Amino acid sequence: MPSVFIAIAAINGLLGVILGAFGAHGLRDRMPADLMAIYQTGVQYQMYHALALFGVGILCLHYGDSALLRASGWAFLAGIIIFSGSLYILSLTGVRWLGAITPIGGLGFIIGWGLLVAAMLMTRNA
Repeated sequence: MPSVFIAIAAINGLLGVILGAFGAHGLRDRMPADLMAIYQTGVQYQMYHALALFGVGILCLHYGDSALLRASGWAFLAGIIIFSGSLYILSLTGVRWLGAITPIGGLGFIIGWGLLVAAMLMTRNA
């Protein structure tokens, strides 16, 4: 499972760079500033959590492939898809109700970090 999370992290890092460059060079003059800021937030959180996924993969290699670490990684991935994905779609389409979905992705990030804390505390006590 560690290599899966590292591969998913790399894919998200790759996509984050591509989408960031696309936003900076392809959308900046075509998109209103408020929507561009929303798009950029999606890119930033995707990149932060790509690094978190990378960390989960490394931690799985170091501490063993625990259920809490795996759950943390999947929560981070769900957060990226729902949080960043909804912001990308919102900014590209202007459909504002998609903003109501974004906090669900944020909850995925929060759950992921909480599970990571739990995994490390359980590892420390084992």
